[in-house]
Amino acid sequence: MIDYGQSVGTSRPVVWQSGDVLDLPFGDASFDAVVCQFGVMFFPDRPAAFAEVARVLRPGGVFLFNVWDAIEHNEFAAVVAAAVGGLFADDPPLFLARTPYGYFDEAAIQADVEAGGFVSPAGVTVLEARSRARSAEVPAIAFCQGTPLRNEIEARHPSRLAEATAVATAAIEQRFGKTDVDGKIRGLVISASKPLTA
Repeated sequence: MIDYGQSVGTSRPVVWQSGDVLDLPFGDASFDAVVCQFGVMFFPDRPAAFAEVARVLRPGGVFLFNVWDAIEHNEFAAVVAAAVGGLFADDPPLFLARTPYGYFDEAAIQADVEAGGFVSPAGVTVLEARSRARSAEVPAIAFCQGTPLRNEIEARHPSRLAEATAVATAAIEQRFGKTDVDGKIRGLVISASKPLTA
């Protein structure tokens, strides 16, 4: 992603740098704001990561991040998870519900944010939108082949990725049609502030 961002460029100067959220390569109180786009679901230790974000923020600084709501509120993901799960009924892949759509409980989020040293409660805004694709195959390929769901499919049977993608495509077609598909997506935007004083 950093390589792509650098290749596209920006309208203002940007320094592109990778870093470990549990050990950010920046000094204390370096930033007014930190933003994380659909990433905190993957943090191995969220309270520790949030504490590290708080460390690099100036007093009163803002941490904005978003997460997906539960999978049942994200229609393409839910349909794909059910279809692929049916293909491996004895051992359904659970990546989608467990990880990208698995960190949505507001009480858990609030507890993690507070444990990270932010003012409690954090602001939470629920946003709904529509996800659109030119065909049912597009989201099926995206989920089955472009996420770690692929790893779970291949771990169950290395030669069934194309079949899983076809089953997911058929399930999306059945619910949304073959072309110009349109499904609901829903996420949460969290706004947390670092205390003005320690």
